[in-house]
Amino acid sequence: MTIRIGLTGWGDHPTLYSDRTKSEEKLSSYASHFPVVEVDTAFYAIQPPERYEKWLKETPDSFSFVIKAFQQLTGHDRQSRSVQEARDLIKRYEESIQPVWEKGQINALLFQFPPWFDVRRENIRKLRYIREWLERYPIALEFRNRTWFEQNYYQQTLSFMKDQQWIHSICDEPQAGEGSVPRVLVPTHPDKTLVRFHGRNVHGWNKNGRKDWRKVRFLYRYNEEELLEWKEQALKLEEITPDVTLLFNNNSGGDAADNAKQMMDMLNLKYEDLNPRQMDLFNF
Repeated sequence: MTIRIGLTGWGDHPTLYSDRTKSEEKLSSYASHFPVVEVDTAFYAIQPPERYEKWLKETPDSFSFVIKAFQQLTGHDRQSRSVQEARDLIKRYEESIQPVWEKGQINALLFQFPPWFDVRRENIRKLRYIREWLERYPIALEFRNRTWFEQNYYQQTLSFMKDQQWIHSICDEPQAGEGSVPRVLVPTHPDKTLVRFHGRNVHGWNKNGRKDWRKVRFLYRYNEEELLEWKEQALKLEEITPDVTLLFNNNSGGDAADNAKQMMDMLNLKYEDLNPRQMDLFNF
């Protein structure tokens, strides 16, 4: 039974690093605090295998990666592609992650679909193709459109995910209309569950058109009561699936790392085999 706690990305967490920490040193330092990280840069571009090899060298063997799917695979670019074009993209993505796969350090591949990815036959077909093409990998599925969990489709969606062995990426996020999903505390994979904490900033959630949307969308700090509630939920999830990963994404105000550390304390989690902590000689 394992609960892993980490953050989405390792670059922008000021409370984890000193002012002297260089950008290229941050992952190694991050891995002295947490046992898992989400590779969000994989969403923006298919990363070269050499980059993953570098990241593996900077982290311990026990460390694991949740690797986001490239945005063209999830339709964020709104471009239509043939089945063959999509298959070719999957192959490129799969080739890029091989160093992590071969070392057994993939926690999950995260397919987070955009708010306009709603319940319809062509989207279900797309999910079937992806699951078939990446059959051997643990794949997490996160919706951003609530039609999947409306009353008419709720049970069908969960049954489909179980049949296809998708890992349910459970969301804690603002309830802000069709482009958000409710908290559905139902694991769909026999071994793994992923939870992503996006904060509860209702006002900032649907501000994608603004240039500074990233500064407001995930601007939220979970309070003690909210985290204690999630502590109990995490333990219940662990009873159903032995491997539970909690990722904090509420970092517009730099709160993710602190909230993750609070959750670790509440669950009394002390991870072995992290990187050695670099001590600042002037801070005792």
